[in-house]
Amino acid sequence: MSMRALAGALLLALASTALGADKPQQPAPPPPPAAPPATAPAPAQAPPPAGPAVEVQETHGDWRVVCASQNSQKVCVASQQLSDKASGQRVLGVELRAATADRFSVTIVMPFGVAVDKPVTIRIDDGTSMTVPFKTCVQVGCVVITTWESPFVAALRKGTALFINALAADNGRDVAFRVSLNGFGTALDRSIALSHP
Repeated sequence: MSMRALAGALLLALASTALGADKPQQPAPPPPPAAPPATAPAPAQAPPPAGPAVEVQETHGDWRVVCASQNSQKVCVASQQLSDKASGQRVLGVELRAATADRFSVTIVMPFGVAVDKPVTIRIDDGTSMTVPFKTCVQVGCVVITTWESPFVAALRKGTALFINALAADNGRDVAFRVSLNGFGTALDRSIALSHP
């Protein structure tokens, strides 16, 4: 499995875990019928495929560091999720993973209802900005995948907030999110250190 695929699997696992508390609980399945008399061994059932095994979870300011392994590959990310204060439902997820010494793979998961045919604007405080197109929508939201170079990440380390803006699909109004950069530098450094022990 490639590192990018593993990182994607990690994002989905983390996002699914974060959303699990927001979903209504499904009723328990009915109990299986009584086993037939023991005249023959029951057919063996394959175990479910293993998801990423979470090894590390740390909090650094408003950011989290999570490391997981799957198929002997370890991936560590710095991430932050924003939730609606009223419902507790996740509305935005941002995840960074060091791709090389000066490039970072970034995945942003936004809520449904955004205009995916329009780019997302990403801005640090009142300064450095970029626009990035949506990649796709999946079960947990609409996904932006990009790469941030060292100069942008250096500006993030010095900043106080990252603003992520999209347009609403139904009325074209601005859908804006403010992501705190409190703890960002420490979390990113820690995710890099844990990725390459």
